[in-house]
Amino acid sequence: MSEGVLAAGSRAGKREWIGLAVLAFPCFLLAVDFTVLHLAVPKITADLAPTSAQLLWIVDIYGFFIASSLITMGTLGDRIGRRRLLMFGGAAFGAASAVAAFAGTASTLIVTRALLGVAGATLMPSTMALIRNMFHDPDQRRIAIAVWINCFVVGGAIGPLLGGVMLEHFWWGSVFLLNVPVMIALLVLAPLLLPEFKDPGAGTLDLLSAALSLVAILSVIYGIKRMAQDGIGAISIASIALGIGLGTIFVFRQRRLTHPLIDLELFKVPAFSAAVGTQLVATITFGGLYLLVSQYLQLVVGLSPLHAGIALLPATVAGTFGTIAAPLLVKRLAVGLVMPAGMILSSAGMALIALMNAASGIGLLVAAYVVMSFGVNVAMTLTTDTIMGVAPPERAGAASGISETAAELGAALGIALLGSVSTAYYRSAMGAGMPSMIPTGVAVDARATIGGAIVSATRIGGEGGAELARIAREAFTESLSIVAVISAVLVVITSVMTLRILRSREDQGFSQ
Repeated sequence: MSEGVLAAGSRAGKREWIGLAVLAFPCFLLAVDFTVLHLAVPKITADLAPTSAQLLWIVDIYGFFIASSLITMGTLGDRIGRRRLLMFGGAAFGAASAVAAFAGTASTLIVTRALLGVAGATLMPSTMALIRNMFHDPDQRRIAIAVWINCFVVGGAIGPLLGGVMLEHFWWGSVFLLNVPVMIALLVLAPLLLPEFKDPGAGTLDLLSAALSLVAILSVIYGIKRMAQDGIGAISIASIALGIGLGTIFVFRQRRLTHPLIDLELFKVPAFSAAVGTQLVATITFGGLYLLVSQYLQLVVGLSPLHAGIALLPATVAGTFGTIAAPLLVKRLAVGLVMPAGMILSSAGMALIALMNAASGIGLLVAAYVVMSFGVNVAMTLTTDTIMGVAPPERAGAASGISETAAELGAALGIALLGSVSTAYYRSAMGAGMPSMIPTGVAVDARATIGGAIVSATRIGGEGGAELARIAREAFTESLSIVAVISAVLVVITSVMTLRILRSREDQGFSQ
């Protein structure tokens, strides 16, 4: 049963746009929480004295539990009501934030970060599903989705800057207290401004499917992250294999259930599959390149972490304009043209990165990243709109969970796979070009990572240190160029396939 939901085809009014502002703030904070804690790591280390393993879990567990819980929470919202789940998740997110702020041990902080991840997973699909219910007019819905995506774009960029200001004046736990007043406001305003909607024929939640989904995705992402950090090993391979095996069981189970956790029939709609695939490729390439670009700015160009973040702010602005441009462009051009065109534009930015060398500085990189960010955000806005437009309103929560899981999984894959390609090339180039004057022990550290090479070069000093630093920077820049070429090719292939699928559907009269 739905309450206060607009009839299909009707246009949203003032109440819906104010409601969108209510939905925007928790999305912004979710993105901030992904990045804000990184700057607090030194203070957390000094205060709580975590082990190296505990520190990794403090940083990573939030994203792990968001990614692994999205499908379950999206479907749960379809069953119990999107507004109800949003309010429950908001209350849990605020409470967990307050506990995290005053955590006295590393173990307590890890547990509360995990709870924040689960609570965050209720907020993301609930907000998107409510947008689907509040904005039935396609043009208005695209604008609303553009605002929703901008919250994540801006939140991710502002997170380190906001965290830096908070940590300058307060203790590390203060970064979590930012969430509390926003979640209190959400609990007050949501019943007044947001409609309730749920699928009256959804049935009960299959707990075994929910468990299979959570463990499968968590295992795959954990394995990918471990592979990115430590290279290919028995634990990472076993974790990924376990996730794939459980995922296979999950899919077979969905086919037999009367009320499945995921409606696999959605993937038979070409536009839905094309949009999910495009979203996955976009996040793989963008996520992988972001990791390498951040290292390039700091270890090759020599910027501080803060200045590196500032250098990428023009790309954030460009991404914001990309999300705004997407709904304007599809008023004149078909989605089947604009979505792949955005991806092709992002591949042009990748091609510019491929032209860089160690002496290029930041001008070319900033320009390339601006082009990439604009193009990929045009595409991502339209993939999200297509996914939500194709899915029936009663399955909007599940569809949103699929969309956001693809994005989270893509980011993890990008870091692991493209990061591995970069590392392999870097080590090969360093092995072939290592100066004979460098001691064996130092050479081993320098071949492992560019960070190790720069530290070693500083420690050695003199002509040998300068030569080692030069070779390391050249090797890393070449590895970045190779990853950019691979990314560009992958994006172009995906764009061509998406163009053919969506244009074919439009020729057959398909519309959202």
